[in-house]
Amino acid sequence: MRIGEVAERAGVSTRALRYYEEQGLLHAQRTTSGQRVYTESAVDRVRLIQQLYTAGLASRLIAVLLPAIDTRHVGRDLLERLHDERACIDAKIVELQEAGRRLDTLINLATYPGTTACPASLDQGTAPDPVGS
Repeated sequence: MRIGEVAERAGVSTRALRYYEEQGLLHAQRTTSGQRVYTESAVDRVRLIQQLYTAGLASRLIAVLLPAIDTRHVGRDLLERLHDERACIDAKIVELQEAGRRLDTLINLATYPGTTACPASLDQGTAPDPVGS
């Protein structure tokens, strides 16, 4: 398959495919005229790469992880890196939940002005309940 077909079937841009190749994540054969040619399995590989990016992994880690996935063997060091990545995601989730609570407080204050005293900080507890709700 040519690069455009892989891109279309995988739902990515041709630029993304070129980037994946630069990063060592995806491999293509070259025709005598220099055009990239991919195997059928490239579409699934690109989808996997996309999922790994969506999981928050950087291309350097993905480059190390893909061969481990292929051999179905994740060494101790790589497993530790994956646990570290998971811990980072958990920390981000906590930060986002805190940001959500702050926004809830702000939305409630804007929706029901004058029903409660304005807090000194949006970090003071949860959003106040409006009177009579």
